[in-house]
Amino acid sequence: MMNTQIAITCSHLTKKFGSLCAVDDISITIPKGCIYGFLGPNGSGKSTTIRMLCGLMTPTKGEGTVLGYNVIQDAEIIKHHIGYMSQKFSLYEELTVEENLDFYAGIYGITGKKAKDRKAELIKLAGLTGRERQLARSLSGGWKQRLALSCALVHEPEILILDEPTAGVDPLSRRVFWDVIHSLSKKGISILVSTHYMDEAETCDKIGFIFFGKLLVEGTPQELKERFDLPNLEEIFIHLVEHEQEPGRRVDEI
Repeated sequence: MMNTQIAITCSHLTKKFGSLCAVDDISITIPKGCIYGFLGPNGSGKSTTIRMLCGLMTPTKGEGTVLGYNVIQDAEIIKHHIGYMSQKFSLYEELTVEENLDFYAGIYGITGKKAKDRKAELIKLAGLTGRERQLARSLSGGWKQRLALSCALVHEPEILILDEPTAGVDPLSRRVFWDVIHSLSKKGISILVSTHYMDEAETCDKIGFIFFGKLLVEGTPQELKERFDLPNLEEIFIHLVEHEQEPGRRVDEI
């Protein structure tokens, strides 16, 4: 029976590329309406996990569901229920802000007044008012990410999956972007976001630390600070990595 309170779940999710294990036996559960932060350095397995959950990559082992849909059997259905934003700007640089939004609305079959209203709503949400006719290629990194987010939201997805959405973006633009994320969460959208910025992770409802494909520990930021008796997430992550690298040592022994 489908659990209506769970947005995303996976059990023993594993992905191997030859002898390389990019994702190693990860199990997580993300409640609906939650902002879940995947925290870890580049190359830790965050993007690979996200691609499996989006139905873009088949797991080597394990299983997962998104809104109750199986990530292997129902991959195409999942793609229509989520908004996905990849690390790199993947929109059409020779189109304007408006034209990019029109294009993505068309992909999802949104036309006429509904498309017009949705476009206006997203332009306002992302603070893109006044830039409607600006070519995407002329936007700065922060503005491009706001446009990419708007296109990911055009079909009103129940879940938003963001893969390092603010990498390489200036601090002010990152703050504005996260203000938008929190406003979406308040509207009931479930959000899975990967990042290596500790200040961003502090604002998540729940976080999971991932390192070399392994989920080291998860919990709310406050729970983890109390558990490890450390003042911030950066020190917790350093602590976890140092212990993980000790021969024969496991996180659950810390």
